[in-house]
Amino acid sequence: LSVDDFTVYGGAYGNKQESAFPNLQNALETSPSSLVLPSVDWHATGSLLPSLQAQTGGSPLYVDQLTIRDLRLNASVSSLLVVRLPYSSSSILMPPKEALAGNDNMVGQVLQTLKAESVPFIAILTATRPSRIVREVSAAVLRAGRQLLAKEAPAPYPPISFNGTTGGPCLLFWAARIQIAKADKLIDLTNRTFGEKSGVRLGSGTLCTNQTTNLVLEYENVEELGALKIIFRMSNQLYRVSAKYWFTLDQVEINSDKDAVVFNVTQVYAPAIYSYHCKYVAHEPQSSSILQWTSSNDKWRVIFEDFQIQGFGVKGLKFEYASDCAGFFTPAIWMGLLTTLLMLFILTYGLHMITSLKTMDRFDDPKGPSISVPQTE
Repeated sequence: LSVDDFTVYGGAYGNKQESAFPNLQNALETSPSSLVLPSVDWHATGSLLPSLQAQTGGSPLYVDQLTIRDLRLNASVSSLLVVRLPYSSSSILMPPKEALAGNDNMVGQVLQTLKAESVPFIAILTATRPSRIVREVSAAVLRAGRQLLAKEAPAPYPPISFNGTTGGPCLLFWAARIQIAKADKLIDLTNRTFGEKSGVRLGSGTLCTNQTTNLVLEYENVEELGALKIIFRMSNQLYRVSAKYWFTLDQVEINSDKDAVVFNVTQVYAPAIYSYHCKYVAHEPQSSSILQWTSSNDKWRVIFEDFQIQGFGVKGLKFEYASDCAGFFTPAIWMGLLTTLLMLFILTYGLHMITSLKTMDRFDDPKGPSISVPQTE
């Protein structure tokens, strides 16, 4: 399990109707005593089972979904039950939400069995290895995306910042390129937004609170659009299952002199102490970008390249570690893996053919009778 699993499929504020973990959430809410550790070193979890085994003084009993129904426990004897959940983040046999819901049902069956036996118990839900490693450190560079044996060049211009009530920056926004198009007219707003000669100002609606952050960018005389306003609306929520605050970019609104459009964003989220980074954020009907926004107005197109934003937990003029939208298994990696598997299949088939070759069991002896092969027409 990953913290992202609880965030995406857990439902905000414990909403069980949309959650894939209703049994787990109900157990946390109804338990006389519960403790949630949002981050545990996975090396420490590896020693959890031997430690519990030493305390109970018995061998662990491994149970599954079938054997748990026939389980009979003695309340006077300490027992250690181990239930392994089959789901992993790399599973492709079923959608993640269905797999997580199946595991939650299994957790519910175990808890119901223990309650039916009237046995007092302590339940620990953990993982032996993480499915996604998130570094709890700040980035040393301004734009901290994913890097591999590479040194990132410094940003050509600082990010847009807004000072809150404490006097320091409370939100940061940066992009390598900003383009907006209405109909067939594409307008580049990068130079108007960043740099010493930028023509953008922060609107009156810009604000920072613990729950809501709005960034309002106002432009004047933008070619055919006239006065233009771009509004980013972000919210910060506590997800009880993961016991962490996560911020989401909910809407991006664009207002011009003649028209207005609102884009509903569904995939931009990150822990509140991090920033969010994506190489390509756009709304283009013909694009195959990672992130697509939905809108009923097809006349507008919005493109952000090397997009990064942080609306909560800002410390100075540098972004915190970025939660990147790019997945680990890129198309290039998948092509390499498939090519490797194909070559291994060909090699295995060739070795199998070589080992299947058989020599003749009879040879022509010059001193003996010759081998005759009858010919038929």
